[in-house]
Amino acid sequence: MAADVPGTLPVQLVEQPRLQKLKEMFISKFGSAPKFYVRAPGRVNLIGEHIDYCGYAVLPMAIEQDILIAVEPVKTQVVQLANTNSLYLDFSTSVNNIHINKTKPQWHNYFLCGLKGIQEHFGLNNPTGMNCLLDGTIPPSSGLSSSSALVCCAGLVTLRANGKTLSKVELAEICTKSERYIGTEGGGMDQSISFLAEEGTAKLIEFSPLRATDVRLPSGAVFVIANSCVEMNKAATSHYNIRVMECRLATKLLSKSKGLDWKKMLRLHDVQTKLGVSLEEMLTIVEEVLHPEPYSTEEICKCLGISLEELCSQILSQNTQDVSTFKLYQRAKHVYSEAARVLEFKKICNEAPANALQLLGELMNQSYISCREMYECSCPELDRLVDICLQFGAIGSRLTGAGWGGCTVSMVPTDKLNTFLKNVKKAYYQTDVQRLPLENNSLFATKPGRGALVFVEA
Repeated sequence: MAADVPGTLPVQLVEQPRLQKLKEMFISKFGSAPKFYVRAPGRVNLIGEHIDYCGYAVLPMAIEQDILIAVEPVKTQVVQLANTNSLYLDFSTSVNNIHINKTKPQWHNYFLCGLKGIQEHFGLNNPTGMNCLLDGTIPPSSGLSSSSALVCCAGLVTLRANGKTLSKVELAEICTKSERYIGTEGGGMDQSISFLAEEGTAKLIEFSPLRATDVRLPSGAVFVIANSCVEMNKAATSHYNIRVMECRLATKLLSKSKGLDWKKMLRLHDVQTKLGVSLEEMLTIVEEVLHPEPYSTEEICKCLGISLEELCSQILSQNTQDVSTFKLYQRAKHVYSEAARVLEFKKICNEAPANALQLLGELMNQSYISCREMYECSCPELDRLVDICLQFGAIGSRLTGAGWGGCTVSMVPTDKLNTFLKNVKKAYYQTDVQRLPLENNSLFATKPGRGALVFVEA
Protein backbone atom coordinates (compact mmCIF):
# COMPACT_ATOMS: atom_id res chain seq x y z
CA MET A 1 0.00 0.00 0.00
CA ALA A 2 2.86 2.38 0.85
CA ALA A 3 3.78 2.87 -2.82
CA ASP A 4 0.19 3.95 -3.53
CA VAL A 5 0.42 7.05 -1.33
CA PRO A 6 2.85 9.96 -1.81
CA GLY A 7 6.13 9.24 -0.01
CA THR A 8 7.41 11.03 3.08
CA LEU A 9 11.16 11.52 3.09
CA PRO A 10 13.18 12.48 6.18
CA VAL A 11 15.97 14.86 5.06
CA GLN A 12 18.99 16.59 6.60
CA LEU A 13 18.44 20.25 5.71
CA VAL A 14 22.19 20.94 5.68
CA GLU A 15 22.39 18.65 2.65
CA GLN A 16 19.45 20.39 0.96
CA PRO A 17 20.45 24.04 0.34
CA ARG A 18 17.11 24.90 -1.30
CA LEU A 19 15.09 23.56 1.64
CA GLN A 20 17.47 25.22 4.11
CA LYS A 21 17.08 28.57 2.38
CA LEU A 22 13.29 28.17 2.22
CA LYS A 23 13.23 27.41 5.95
CA GLU A 24 15.24 30.56 6.73
CA MET A 25 12.97 32.72 4.58
CA PHE A 26 9.93 31.12 6.23
CA ILE A 27 11.22 31.94 9.72
CA SER A 28 11.92 35.55 8.78
CA LYS A 29 8.46 35.83 7.21
CA PHE A 30 6.28 34.07 9.81
CA GLY A 31 8.47 34.09 12.93
CA SER A 32 8.35 30.31 13.38
CA ALA A 33 9.67 27.23 11.56
CA PRO A 34 7.84 25.09 8.99
CA LYS A 35 6.73 21.62 10.12
CA PHE A 36 7.02 19.95 6.71
CA TYR A 37 7.66 20.62 3.03
CA VAL A 38 5.81 19.39 -0.07
CA ARG A 39 7.09 19.27 -3.65
CA ALA A 40 5.16 18.56 -6.83
CA PRO A 41 6.94 18.43 -10.21
CA GLY A 42 6.10 19.99 -13.55
CA ARG A 43 5.96 17.71 -16.57
CA VAL A 44 6.78 17.51 -20.23
CA ASN A 45 4.38 15.65 -22.48
CA LEU A 46 6.40 13.63 -24.99
CA ILE A 47 3.43 12.83 -27.22
CA GLY A 48 -0.37 12.94 -26.98
CA GLU A 49 -1.39 16.60 -27.10
CA HIS A 50 -4.95 17.77 -26.38
CA ILE A 51 -6.30 14.24 -26.11
CA ASP A 52 -6.51 13.62 -22.35
CA TYR A 53 -9.78 15.57 -22.11
CA CYS A 54 -11.08 13.43 -24.97
CA GLY A 55 -10.46 10.30 -22.87
CA TYR A 56 -7.27 9.11 -24.59
CA ALA A 57 -3.95 7.99 -23.11
CA VAL A 58 -0.98 10.37 -23.06
CA LEU A 59 2.76 9.91 -22.55
CA PRO A 60 4.37 12.47 -20.21
CA MET A 61 7.28 12.44 -17.77
CA ALA A 62 7.91 14.54 -14.69
CA ILE A 63 10.77 17.05 -14.86
CA GLU A 64 13.13 18.29 -12.13
CA GLN A 65 11.53 21.75 -12.05
CA ASP A 66 8.88 21.87 -9.37
CA ILE A 67 6.73 23.73 -6.88
CA LEU A 68 8.06 23.48 -3.31
CA ILE A 69 5.99 24.67 -0.35
CA ALA A 70 7.11 25.03 3.29
CA VAL A 71 4.17 24.58 5.65
CA GLU A 72 3.25 25.25 9.25
CA PRO A 73 -0.26 24.23 10.36
CA VAL A 74 -1.65 26.91 12.73
CA LYS A 75 -4.49 27.13 15.26
CA THR A 76 -6.18 30.13 13.59
CA GLN A 77 -8.46 29.29 10.65
CA VAL A 78 -6.46 31.43 8.27
CA VAL A 79 -4.29 30.42 5.34
CA GLN A 80 -1.40 32.80 4.76
CA LEU A 81 0.40 32.37 1.44
CA ALA A 82 3.71 33.93 0.50
CA ASN A 83 6.03 33.40 -2.47
CA THR A 84 9.83 33.60 -2.66
CA ASN A 85 9.37 35.46 -5.94
CA SER A 86 8.44 39.05 -5.10
CA LEU A 87 6.42 39.37 -8.33
CA TYR A 88 3.81 37.17 -6.65
CA LEU A 89 2.02 39.02 -3.87
CA ASP A 90 1.17 37.66 -0.41
CA PHE A 91 -2.38 36.51 0.13
CA SER A 92 -4.42 35.43 3.11
CA THR A 93 -7.97 34.16 3.53
CA SER A 94 -10.18 32.33 6.00
CA VAL A 95 -10.10 28.57 5.35
CA ASN A 96 -13.87 28.47 5.80
CA ASN A 97 -14.59 30.93 3.05
CA ILE A 98 -12.67 29.96 -0.06
CA HIS A 99 -13.45 32.21 -3.01
CA ILE A 100 -11.71 31.47 -6.32
CA ASN A 101 -11.73 34.31 -8.80
CA LYS A 102 -12.09 32.87 -12.31
CA THR A 103 -11.59 36.21 -14.02
CA LYS A 104 -8.00 36.59 -12.76
CA PRO A 105 -5.87 33.45 -12.77
CA GLN A 106 -3.51 34.75 -10.03
CA TRP A 107 -1.08 32.34 -8.39
CA HIS A 108 -2.94 32.04 -5.08
CA ASN A 109 -6.14 30.95 -6.83
CA TYR A 110 -4.39 27.77 -8.00
CA PHE A 111 -3.39 27.05 -4.40
CA LEU A 112 -7.00 27.60 -3.35
CA CYS A 113 -8.16 25.06 -5.99
CA GLY A 114 -6.09 22.32 -4.36
CA LEU A 115 -7.13 23.40 -0.87
CA LYS A 116 -10.82 23.47 -1.75
CA GLY A 117 -10.65 20.10 -3.54
CA ILE A 118 -9.36 18.35 -0.40
CA GLN A 119 -11.72 20.22 1.93
CA GLU A 120 -14.74 19.25 -0.15
CA HIS A 121 -13.62 15.63 -0.60
CA PHE A 122 -13.47 15.09 3.16
CA GLY A 123 -16.26 17.56 4.03
CA LEU A 124 -13.86 19.27 6.46
CA ASN A 125 -16.00 21.50 8.69
CA ASN A 126 -13.10 22.70 10.72
CA PRO A 127 -10.06 22.73 8.41
CA THR A 128 -6.72 23.71 9.88
CA GLY A 129 -5.15 27.09 9.12
CA MET A 130 -1.67 27.19 7.55
CA ASN A 131 1.29 29.43 6.92
CA CYS A 132 2.81 28.55 3.54
CA LEU A 133 5.85 29.82 1.67
CA LEU A 134 6.13 28.74 -1.96
CA ASP A 135 9.20 28.45 -4.16
CA GLY A 136 8.68 27.52 -7.82
CA THR A 137 11.25 26.63 -10.48
CA ILE A 138 8.83 25.83 -13.34
CA PRO A 139 8.67 28.75 -15.81
CA PRO A 140 5.06 30.06 -15.64
CA SER A 141 2.73 29.76 -18.65
CA SER A 142 5.34 27.69 -20.47
CA GLY A 143 3.35 24.51 -21.10
CA LEU A 144 5.30 22.63 -18.40
CA SER A 145 2.35 22.54 -16.06
CA SER A 146 3.32 25.06 -13.40
CA SER A 147 -0.33 25.73 -12.53
CA SER A 148 -1.30 22.05 -12.14
CA ALA A 149 1.86 21.39 -10.10
CA LEU A 150 0.74 24.19 -7.78
CA VAL A 151 -2.79 22.74 -7.48
CA CYS A 152 -1.31 19.29 -6.73
CA CYS A 153 1.17 20.67 -4.24
CA ALA A 154 -1.60 22.59 -2.44
CA GLY A 155 -3.77 19.47 -2.38
CA LEU A 156 -1.02 17.42 -0.74
CA VAL A 157 -0.21 20.29 1.67
CA THR A 158 -3.86 20.46 2.78
CA LEU A 159 -4.11 16.67 3.08
CA ARG A 160 -1.02 16.48 5.30
CA ALA A 161 -1.89 19.53 7.42
CA ASN A 162 -5.32 18.04 8.20
CA GLY A 163 -3.90 14.60 9.04
CA LYS A 164 -5.66 12.78 6.21
CA THR A 165 -4.39 10.21 3.69
CA LEU A 166 -5.29 9.44 0.09
CA SER A 167 -3.72 7.34 -2.65
CA LYS A 168 -1.81 9.03 -5.48
CA VAL A 169 -4.62 8.12 -7.88
CA GLU A 170 -7.30 9.67 -5.63
CA LEU A 171 -5.19 12.81 -5.19
CA ALA A 172 -4.72 13.11 -8.97
CA GLU A 173 -8.46 12.74 -9.58
CA ILE A 174 -9.39 15.29 -6.90
CA CYS A 175 -6.82 17.82 -8.14
CA THR A 176 -7.98 17.37 -11.76
CA LYS A 177 -11.56 18.20 -10.73
CA SER A 178 -10.58 21.04 -8.43
CA GLU A 179 -8.46 22.83 -11.06
CA ARG A 180 -11.74 23.36 -12.94
CA TYR A 181 -12.68 25.88 -10.22
CA ILE A 182 -10.43 28.28 -12.10
CA GLY A 183 -12.22 27.62 -15.40
CA THR A 184 -9.76 25.29 -17.16
CA GLU A 185 -11.53 22.21 -18.56
CA GLY A 186 -8.41 20.03 -18.34
CA GLY A 187 -8.28 16.28 -18.87
CA GLY A 188 -6.11 15.08 -15.99
CA MET A 189 -2.71 14.36 -17.54
CA ASP A 190 -0.86 17.06 -15.60
CA GLN A 191 -2.19 16.15 -12.17
CA SER A 192 -1.75 12.42 -12.82
CA ILE A 193 1.92 12.60 -13.78
CA SER A 194 2.64 15.03 -10.94
CA PHE A 195 1.57 12.33 -8.44
CA LEU A 196 2.29 9.09 -10.34
CA ALA A 197 5.71 9.88 -11.84
CA GLU A 198 8.72 7.75 -10.96
CA GLU A 199 12.38 8.49 -11.48
CA GLY A 200 13.90 7.04 -14.65
CA THR A 201 10.70 6.27 -16.56
CA ALA A 202 8.09 8.12 -18.59
CA LYS A 203 4.48 6.96 -18.09
CA LEU A 204 1.61 5.99 -20.33
CA ILE A 205 -1.32 7.53 -18.48
CA GLU A 206 -4.76 6.11 -19.23
CA PHE A 207 -8.07 7.41 -17.93
CA SER A 208 -11.35 5.95 -16.66
CA PRO A 209 -10.02 4.26 -14.57
CA LEU A 210 -6.85 6.27 -14.06
CA ARG A 211 -3.70 4.15 -14.34
CA ALA A 212 -0.03 4.65 -15.21
CA THR A 213 2.30 2.19 -16.96
CA ASP A 214 6.09 2.59 -17.16
CA VAL A 215 7.51 3.48 -20.56
CA ARG A 216 11.28 2.99 -20.73
CA LEU A 217 12.72 5.60 -23.05
CA PRO A 218 15.39 4.44 -25.50
CA SER A 219 19.06 4.95 -24.72
CA GLY A 220 21.13 7.02 -27.12
CA ALA A 221 18.94 10.12 -27.05
CA VAL A 222 17.91 12.83 -24.60
CA PHE A 223 14.82 14.99 -24.49
CA VAL A 224 15.52 18.71 -24.62
CA ILE A 225 13.00 21.36 -23.62
CA ALA A 226 13.17 24.77 -25.28
CA ASN A 227 10.92 27.62 -24.18
CA SER A 228 9.59 29.85 -26.98
CA CYS A 229 9.31 32.65 -24.36
CA VAL A 230 5.74 33.27 -25.51
CA GLU A 231 3.53 32.90 -22.46
CA MET A 232 0.21 31.09 -22.67
CA ASN A 233 -2.15 30.91 -19.70
CA LYS A 234 -4.90 28.35 -20.24
CA ALA A 235 -7.25 29.92 -17.72
CA ALA A 236 -6.82 33.40 -19.18
CA THR A 237 -7.34 32.58 -22.85
CA SER A 238 -10.29 31.10 -24.64
CA HIS A 239 -8.36 28.99 -27.22
CA TYR A 240 -8.04 26.03 -24.90
CA ASN A 241 -11.66 25.85 -23.78
CA ILE A 242 -12.87 26.36 -27.37
CA ARG A 243 -10.88 23.25 -28.41
CA VAL A 244 -12.43 21.26 -25.54
CA MET A 245 -15.86 22.36 -26.78
CA GLU A 246 -15.08 21.58 -30.45
CA CYS A 247 -14.17 18.03 -29.42
CA ARG A 248 -17.38 17.76 -27.39
CA LEU A 249 -19.48 18.98 -30.33
CA ALA A 250 -17.69 16.59 -32.73
CA THR A 251 -18.53 13.81 -30.25
CA LYS A 252 -22.21 14.76 -30.34
CA LEU A 253 -22.41 14.96 -34.16
CA LEU A 254 -20.51 11.70 -34.71
CA SER A 255 -22.71 9.94 -32.12
CA LYS A 256 -25.94 11.25 -33.64
CA SER A 257 -24.91 10.20 -37.15
CA LYS A 258 -24.25 6.67 -35.88
CA GLY A 259 -27.56 6.41 -34.01
CA LEU A 260 -25.95 6.53 -30.54
CA ASP A 261 -27.47 8.28 -27.53
CA TRP A 262 -25.60 11.50 -28.30
CA LYS A 263 -26.85 13.40 -25.25
CA LYS A 264 -24.90 11.06 -22.97
CA MET A 265 -21.70 11.19 -25.04
CA LEU A 266 -19.07 13.67 -23.88
CA ARG A 267 -15.71 12.59 -25.25
CA LEU A 268 -14.41 11.37 -28.59
CA HIS A 269 -13.16 8.23 -26.85
CA ASP A 270 -16.77 7.38 -25.87
CA VAL A 271 -17.77 7.22 -29.54
CA GLN A 272 -15.00 4.76 -30.37
CA THR A 273 -15.81 2.60 -27.33
CA LYS A 274 -19.55 2.50 -28.08
CA LEU A 275 -18.98 1.64 -31.75
CA GLY A 276 -16.28 -0.91 -30.87
CA VAL A 277 -14.04 0.11 -33.78
CA SER A 278 -10.32 0.92 -34.19
CA LEU A 279 -8.80 4.41 -34.24
CA GLU A 280 -8.16 3.97 -37.98
CA GLU A 281 -11.85 3.21 -38.52
CA MET A 282 -12.77 6.28 -36.46
CA LEU A 283 -10.69 8.40 -38.83
CA THR A 284 -12.69 7.00 -41.77
CA ILE A 285 -15.95 7.78 -39.95
CA VAL A 286 -14.78 11.37 -39.36
CA GLU A 287 -14.14 11.69 -43.12
CA GLU A 288 -17.63 10.38 -43.89
CA VAL A 289 -19.61 12.33 -41.30
CA LEU A 290 -17.94 15.71 -40.75
CA HIS A 291 -17.03 18.40 -43.30
CA PRO A 292 -13.80 20.44 -43.20
CA GLU A 293 -15.64 23.78 -43.37
CA PRO A 294 -16.33 25.36 -39.96
CA TYR A 295 -19.77 24.67 -38.46
CA SER A 296 -21.95 27.60 -37.41
CA THR A 297 -23.94 27.30 -34.19
CA GLU A 298 -27.09 27.22 -36.39
CA GLU A 299 -25.81 24.21 -38.34
CA ILE A 300 -24.86 22.38 -35.14
CA CYS A 301 -28.35 22.98 -33.72
CA LYS A 302 -29.90 21.72 -36.95
CA CYS A 303 -27.73 18.56 -36.97
CA LEU A 304 -28.65 17.79 -33.36
CA GLY A 305 -32.28 18.95 -33.63
CA ILE A 306 -31.98 21.37 -30.70
CA SER A 307 -32.50 25.09 -30.17
CA LEU A 308 -29.69 27.62 -29.76
CA GLU A 309 -30.86 28.06 -26.18
CA GLU A 310 -30.44 24.32 -25.51
CA LEU A 311 -26.98 24.35 -27.13
CA CYS A 312 -25.86 27.19 -24.87
CA SER A 313 -27.37 25.88 -21.65
CA GLN A 314 -26.72 22.15 -22.07
CA ILE A 315 -23.53 21.76 -24.10
CA LEU A 316 -21.39 24.91 -24.32
CA SER A 317 -19.30 25.92 -21.31
CA GLN A 318 -19.67 29.35 -19.72
CA ASN A 319 -16.63 30.77 -21.51
CA THR A 320 -17.54 29.53 -25.00
CA GLN A 321 -21.06 30.98 -25.19
CA ASP A 322 -20.05 33.72 -27.64
CA VAL A 323 -18.17 31.55 -30.15
CA SER A 324 -20.00 31.55 -33.47
CA THR A 325 -18.13 28.89 -35.50
CA PHE A 326 -16.46 25.60 -34.60
CA LYS A 327 -14.05 23.38 -36.56
CA LEU A 328 -15.11 19.83 -35.82
CA TYR A 329 -13.55 17.76 -38.63
CA GLN A 330 -10.01 19.04 -38.02
CA ARG A 331 -10.17 18.61 -34.23
CA ALA A 332 -11.56 15.05 -34.39
CA LYS A 333 -8.96 14.07 -37.00
CA HIS A 334 -6.17 15.33 -34.76
CA VAL A 335 -7.48 13.52 -31.69
CA TYR A 336 -7.95 10.11 -33.27
CA SER A 337 -4.62 10.22 -35.15
CA GLU A 338 -2.73 11.53 -32.09
CA ALA A 339 -4.26 8.80 -29.89
CA ALA A 340 -2.89 6.22 -32.34
CA ARG A 341 0.57 7.87 -32.31
CA VAL A 342 0.74 7.60 -28.51
CA LEU A 343 0.10 3.84 -28.61
CA GLU A 344 2.63 3.42 -31.41
CA PHE A 345 5.23 5.44 -29.42
CA LYS A 346 4.79 3.15 -26.41
CA LYS A 347 4.98 0.03 -28.60
CA ILE A 348 8.30 1.18 -30.14
CA CYS A 349 9.73 1.96 -26.66
CA ASN A 350 8.72 -1.53 -25.47
CA GLU A 351 10.00 -3.43 -28.50
CA ALA A 352 13.15 -1.28 -28.93
CA PRO A 353 13.90 -2.06 -32.60
CA ALA A 354 17.30 -0.99 -34.00
CA ASN A 355 15.75 2.09 -35.65
CA ALA A 356 13.65 3.06 -32.57
CA LEU A 357 14.98 6.63 -32.42
CA GLN A 358 14.14 7.25 -36.07
CA LEU A 359 10.61 5.88 -35.64
CA LEU A 360 9.93 7.85 -32.44
CA GLY A 361 11.26 11.02 -34.07
CA GLU A 362 8.88 10.58 -36.99
CA LEU A 363 5.93 10.19 -34.61
CA MET A 364 6.91 13.39 -32.78
CA ASN A 365 7.16 15.25 -36.09
CA GLN A 366 3.77 13.95 -37.27
CA SER A 367 2.27 14.97 -33.94
CA TYR A 368 3.62 18.49 -34.38
CA ILE A 369 2.26 18.83 -37.92
CA SER A 370 -1.17 17.71 -36.70
CA CYS A 371 -1.05 20.19 -33.78
CA ARG A 372 -0.14 22.98 -36.17
CA GLU A 373 -2.42 22.15 -39.12
CA MET A 374 -5.40 20.31 -37.64
CA TYR A 375 -5.57 21.56 -34.07
CA GLU A 376 -4.13 25.02 -34.81
CA CYS A 377 -2.48 25.32 -31.41
CA SER A 378 0.94 26.44 -32.53
CA CYS A 379 2.24 30.00 -33.08
CA PRO A 380 4.97 31.55 -35.30
CA GLU A 381 7.60 31.40 -32.55
CA LEU A 382 6.97 27.70 -31.86
CA ASP A 383 7.10 26.97 -35.60
CA ARG A 384 10.45 28.76 -35.82
CA LEU A 385 11.81 26.97 -32.75
CA VAL A 386 10.81 23.51 -34.04
CA ASP A 387 12.49 24.31 -37.39
CA ILE A 388 15.69 25.39 -35.61
CA CYS A 389 15.72 22.26 -33.42
CA LEU A 390 15.31 19.97 -36.43
CA GLN A 391 17.93 21.93 -38.36
CA PHE A 392 20.51 21.43 -35.59
CA GLY A 393 20.17 17.70 -35.12
CA ALA A 394 16.91 16.86 -33.32
CA ILE A 395 15.46 13.57 -34.61
CA GLY A 396 11.97 14.72 -33.62
CA SER A 397 10.60 18.01 -32.31
CA ARG A 398 7.13 19.22 -31.33
CA LEU A 399 5.26 21.67 -29.17
CA THR A 400 4.40 20.35 -25.73
CA GLY A 401 1.61 21.44 -23.39
CA ALA A 402 -1.40 23.35 -24.65
CA GLY A 403 0.54 25.28 -27.28
CA TRP A 404 -0.06 28.86 -28.53
CA GLY A 405 3.29 29.54 -26.87
CA GLY A 406 5.22 27.70 -24.20
CA CYS A 407 7.78 25.00 -24.97
CA THR A 408 8.98 22.55 -27.55
CA VAL A 409 10.36 19.11 -26.71
CA SER A 410 13.00 17.60 -28.99
CA MET A 411 14.65 14.19 -29.09
CA VAL A 412 18.37 14.69 -29.61
CA PRO A 413 21.09 12.03 -30.03
CA THR A 414 23.22 12.06 -26.87
CA ASP A 415 26.45 12.59 -28.82
CA LYS A 416 25.02 15.70 -30.51
CA LEU A 417 23.63 17.30 -27.34
CA ASN A 418 26.30 19.92 -26.67
CA THR A 419 26.48 21.25 -30.22
CA PHE A 420 22.68 21.16 -30.40
CA LEU A 421 22.34 23.32 -27.25
CA LYS A 422 24.99 25.77 -28.46
CA ASN A 423 23.44 26.17 -31.92
CA VAL A 424 19.85 26.53 -30.70
CA LYS A 425 20.95 29.16 -28.16
CA LYS A 426 22.65 31.09 -30.91
CA ALA A 427 19.86 30.78 -33.48
CA TYR A 428 16.82 31.37 -31.25
CA TYR A 429 17.82 33.09 -28.02
CA GLN A 430 20.83 35.23 -28.92
CA THR A 431 19.18 36.77 -31.96
CA ASP A 432 16.47 38.44 -29.87
CA VAL A 433 16.93 41.13 -27.25
CA GLN A 434 13.85 40.00 -25.29
CA ARG A 435 14.91 36.36 -25.21
CA LEU A 436 18.59 36.93 -24.48
CA PRO A 437 18.29 37.27 -20.67
CA LEU A 438 16.03 34.20 -20.56
CA GLU A 439 18.33 31.80 -22.46
CA ASN A 440 19.86 30.04 -19.43
CA ASN A 441 16.54 28.88 -18.00
CA SER A 442 14.87 28.33 -21.36
CA LEU A 443 16.85 25.49 -22.89
CA PHE A 444 17.74 22.31 -21.02
CA ALA A 445 18.05 18.55 -21.33
CA THR A 446 15.76 16.66 -18.98
CA LYS A 447 15.31 13.14 -17.66
CA PRO A 448 12.25 11.52 -16.06
CA GLY A 449 11.92 12.69 -12.44
CA ARG A 450 9.88 11.49 -9.48
CA GLY A 451 6.39 12.50 -8.42
CA ALA A 452 5.03 14.54 -5.52
CA LEU A 453 6.63 14.02 -2.08
CA VAL A 454 6.53 15.27 1.50
CA PHE A 455 9.84 16.16 3.21
CA VAL A 456 10.29 16.31 6.97
CA GLU A 457 13.41 17.31 8.86
CA ALA A 458 15.30 14.24 10.05
